[in-house]
Amino acid sequence: MGLQYTTLSPASLAQWSELTNLLARVDDTEEFYEPEDLAEELEEPGFDPEQDSVAVWDGRDMVGFGQLRLGDGLRDGMAKASITGGVHPDHRGRGIGRSIMELLEPRAIQLAAGRHPGVPLTADLWAGKEGSTAARMALARGYSPVRYFTDMRVDLSSLADTGERTGQLPDGRRIDVFTPELGEAVRRAHNEAFADHWGSVPRSPERWADQLAARSFRAGLSRVVVTTDGSVDSDERVDAYALCGEWVSGELYVSLVGTRRRARRQGLGLALLGNIVQAAAEAGYRMVDLTVDSESPTGAGRIYERAGFTPVRTSAVYQRRLA
Repeated sequence: MGLQYTTLSPASLAQWSELTNLLARVDDTEEFYEPEDLAEELEEPGFDPEQDSVAVWDGRDMVGFGQLRLGDGLRDGMAKASITGGVHPDHRGRGIGRSIMELLEPRAIQLAAGRHPGVPLTADLWAGKEGSTAARMALARGYSPVRYFTDMRVDLSSLADTGERTGQLPDGRRIDVFTPELGEAVRRAHNEAFADHWGSVPRSPERWADQLAARSFRAGLSRVVVTTDGSVDSDERVDAYALCGEWVSGELYVSLVGTRRRARRQGLGLALLGNIVQAAAEAGYRMVDLTVDSESPTGAGRIYERAGFTPVRTSAVYQRRLA
């Protein structure tokens, strides 16, 4: 029997989760997802699984999948698509990855033409470690490596030996636990903080609300630095933030960390991470993870090292101009 091509759907959540978790181990991505997490992805704003996804089957087994997302905004005057996915290690070399790309790339062009008419389009492909099968396929399709991201980790079993972890906040600021009432203020701070970061586009209120509603989000372990200056508007009072999630039991992941330009180089990020690491240890977590752009314009990697994080792996993003 040959391969069958469908799209991702609620009926395929168990097989999809099984495949992603296998790839997390085989390709050392550590990206583990339960079916409930993947079900939320099918409901993401702006993502239509019937047109923006591919599932490849060999009988009853899912052996490949792909997802396409297009940013709401523009970056450097260009529309930005992102393609993710994977192929079962026992089925590589059959052209499955290539066929997934041949379905999703034209869809990206179509989607961009409707959402951002007349604007150039680039596609990013997350290809994992250097030399991976995905990286080789990307090169064969005309993609080039454009950015590297490093996963970093604090092992909480050696918390006392991780060096400088806490920072002193300057006068006029305090650290608060994230609450829903701070959601819009954090979104504004995030869009400003990442305005000069590679590949970032502004988060719309709809996409932001979707992220905060995820089952993986851990509001009680997320932190914000707020200014106590009464002259600052309430929606602008967040100077820095660190939002956390949990996909694997016992492992806390710092999904987003950012500082407004007005508050950079004042130790806010170090203070936030120190607070989160301590809170995670007290809550019984085994480790805290995060990912950093290896060329971060704020030198974030050095801050994370001071907070006790050490590099674990480096992954590459490949890019190609599609239209």
